[in-house]
Amino acid sequence: MTVGEGTTGGHTVLRFAVLGPVHAWQGDRPLPSGSPQQRALLAAVLLRRGRTATVDELISALWGEDPPPQALPVLRTYASRMRRALAPRNDVLVTEPGGYALRLGPPDELDLDTVTELAARAERAAAAGRPAAAHVLYGEALELWEGEALGGVPGPEADSQRDRLAEQRLALREQRLEAGLEAGLHAESVSELTALTTHYPLQERLRELLMLALYRSGRQAEALAVYADARRLLIEELGVEPRAELSELHQRILTADASLNLAGPAAGQAAPAVRPAQLPAAVPDFTGRASFVAELGAQLATAGGRVMAVSAVAGIGGVGKTTLAVQVAHAAREHFPDGQLYVDLQGAGPAPADPGAVLGAFLRALGTPDDSIPDGLAERAALYRSLLDGRRVLALLDNARDAAQVRHLLPGTPGCATLITSRVRMVDLAGAHLVDLDVMSPEEALTLFTRIVGADRVGAERQAAMDVVAACGFLPLAIRIAASRLAARRTWTVAALARKLSDERRRLDELQAGDQAVKATFELGYGQLEPEQARTFRLLGLTEGPDISVAAAAALLDRDPEDTEDLLESLVDTSLLESAAPGRYRLHDLVRLFARACAERDEQPPSERESARSRLLDHYLATATAVYRMQRPGDRVADHLERAAYPGLEFADSAAALEWLFAEAACLLACVRASRVSGQHFLRRAVDTLYATEDLAESGAYSIQHEQVVNILLDAAQQAEDERAQGRLHGLMSRHHVVAGRFDQADVEAQRSLLLATAAEDPLATGEALNGRGIVAIYQSRFRDAEAYLNHAVDAYREDGNRPGEASALCNLARVHVALGRLDSGVNLAREGIAIYDAAGLAMRRANGRYTLGVVLNQAGRTAEALGELNQAMADFRSNRQRLWEGVTHFRIAEVHHADGRPAEAAAHAEQALALKGIGGEWRRGTVLLILGRALRDLGQTDRARACWKDALTIFEKLDSPEAPEARNLLSAVGV
Repeated sequence: MTVGEGTTGGHTVLRFAVLGPVHAWQGDRPLPSGSPQQRALLAAVLLRRGRTATVDELISALWGEDPPPQALPVLRTYASRMRRALAPRNDVLVTEPGGYALRLGPPDELDLDTVTELAARAERAAAAGRPAAAHVLYGEALELWEGEALGGVPGPEADSQRDRLAEQRLALREQRLEAGLEAGLHAESVSELTALTTHYPLQERLRELLMLALYRSGRQAEALAVYADARRLLIEELGVEPRAELSELHQRILTADASLNLAGPAAGQAAPAVRPAQLPAAVPDFTGRASFVAELGAQLATAGGRVMAVSAVAGIGGVGKTTLAVQVAHAAREHFPDGQLYVDLQGAGPAPADPGAVLGAFLRALGTPDDSIPDGLAERAALYRSLLDGRRVLALLDNARDAAQVRHLLPGTPGCATLITSRVRMVDLAGAHLVDLDVMSPEEALTLFTRIVGADRVGAERQAAMDVVAACGFLPLAIRIAASRLAARRTWTVAALARKLSDERRRLDELQAGDQAVKATFELGYGQLEPEQARTFRLLGLTEGPDISVAAAAALLDRDPEDTEDLLESLVDTSLLESAAPGRYRLHDLVRLFARACAERDEQPPSERESARSRLLDHYLATATAVYRMQRPGDRVADHLERAAYPGLEFADSAAALEWLFAEAACLLACVRASRVSGQHFLRRAVDTLYATEDLAESGAYSIQHEQVVNILLDAAQQAEDERAQGRLHGLMSRHHVVAGRFDQADVEAQRSLLLATAAEDPLATGEALNGRGIVAIYQSRFRDAEAYLNHAVDAYREDGNRPGEASALCNLARVHVALGRLDSGVNLAREGIAIYDAAGLAMRRANGRYTLGVVLNQAGRTAEALGELNQAMADFRSNRQRLWEGVTHFRIAEVHHADGRPAEAAAHAEQALALKGIGGEWRRGTVLLILGRALRDLGQTDRARACWKDALTIFEKLDSPEAPEARNLLSAVGV
């Protein structure tokens, strides 16, 4: 063996393991471990960590109180064999007077020593306030266990050491879970804690941790039920009441004690608290507004002293609300050391920001992982407030439409503050400090103009400068744009600018007409643009999204990306366009309105406006179709979509394709939504863009927005009397209803889709509608109907040559056959569907097939095979970022474990399904709570099971779901 191959400085490195079967290695070469007694000797000397073990101790360790007559010679033989096995390291096993010692050097390793080191580092990290780091280190320590310690080693000492090491392992798991709760891993910890409390039902500290994890996950009733189960068990088994700490925690949860919430990381957060700093840059030439700065600054400074501070600044567009708010926010930063959040709520535009989406962005900015962000608005708001509890954070909510848009965005505790800007006075925002911002005074307006243009130029033409700011109506935004244009043109005089404002298109009259002032000022800047800049500016006004990428802008302009980026950057220099992020640009909402008016007035020929919108839609359709093909190679759906005349993007791999889809989701959906007014030649492409973005519909992040756009286009398709478009849209709507558990509505939509698709002779929507009706019938237990629909779907797909569609229908039909008692044919149908997916190279669809086969096998009573298929499906879904299907598969695995008499494993998978927070709405959450309750009941945790079933019943009654009687029966069986 050479140095570097398991050696250090010429010495062979030895590695030993006792946390599992006892093993030894020289470098990477395993050493013979000998007989069980030889392993017992090795374990005994290893666990003394270099101390001498006497002969009597070793004999007792190996044989206990009844050693063989020749114990001493046998012991010496074992020691000799061990020394030979460790050669050439003859110095390791040392013979001492009366015994032996194993002396390891610095390069040598014992897994137990590594555990001790990692645990010490974890303790230091926890003490230093770094719970996430501690959680990781404790996890690394626990990963060194390979099953039961000292596996297969005989002897009384091994038994004793095994118990001690098992206790150490449990203690490390407890410490890891404590650190996880401090780091915000509440939802993720519930599954493990549920399993541990099942194995160690009398460990009260584990019950405390489970109660806290459930409470911080928003599951208060279950947390209280854990206490009830624990108290009953302690009284029955030990005749004692719970310890004081457990009882105290129960009372604090009962009263929703705010101190139980973390001051830093939020529930579900996997990293230390993030300190966001999102405020836009303050303008260096901020002018005037001294009284407002002082008033708002004093108001924000009260946060933490008495109540949460909320200030709302109102005024017309262009009056400087954002500039003032940003200035005040920067001045107040010292009062908010835990961070500052910012969002443009786009309240003046046609599509104000959705509060749920804003909360999702805020939660991400504060460090919450995507898979821990709840679906619902109320749940997101609650998580946001919990996360900010005890912290001092400032939120600047810019450009709000009304009070309703911001209510869910307000923190809930002292120490935080919110600063809001809006065009409307928020008199209905309880507790808000309202400020009405008017135009600047003439002196302030002139000062602002001077700071931008320069004192020398203004001083020489003071009256002309006053004429300019007066023509601007003393509106700060108008003044800033006009002054910036002048500052960029050194050959102009101030008087020349004044003349332009007074003479062109009755600009003075327009400037004195309130909102028209900003439009007139924009006209000045627009008039100075070069022809290509002006065209770019006009066409950007035709877009609807919150911003636009260089690639999308290139399609809009029909230019190559390099030229497009140069044009966009030149507009940024004119202050008519903002750089939102590298490669992304946005128009201020008022500028967008002006740019659109310019397009309607100046774009010649007028058909170019329609052509630009058409190219943009084509860009999204072509690229979305490319993403679909990359995710689902060989799928015929893409062949039935409209062909885009303008090319889309190409991607190197599937990850990049998905990244584009989610990055462009808001802009893509806005473009599709706007296409509703552009005629039938736009409508069909818009509909097919929605078809190609199926992943958005199932993502959780954009499901609601996708469904909203489907509804909007459906109205347009009905007005246009386009049967094909209507058929496809009703089919998409049916899918949304299925995911949400609205099965009656799903069936109505699928039926409409089928009628329209048949009339339009649309093979894509026909097959999908028949398949959809079959799926709904399965959920409603109408298996004879389901069989008929799915058989027709198979025929329709085969006629169209749609093999993946055929496979989908066959897999669904498999579930029907099993439900009707045809077990063998059901399994065969599922395997036939998987074979089609395999032949087409559809890895993602194959995962759906394996999922179905797992469900079918479970229904057929073949649980071991079912688990194998479902676990493989789970791995595929996870690698393809399919959170919806990952959660549903956890649910199905929980069903298999429960059916096979493994309630602890069933509960663990049900908890993982709940922790993903993305398995498809409240109905699916209710079904998971049913199986979780069953598992908990079988584990003896009836109070917690009851809490799960109560939550499920509430969900099912609200949705009028057929599962409600099942929940009632379960509750009735436990005395409710």
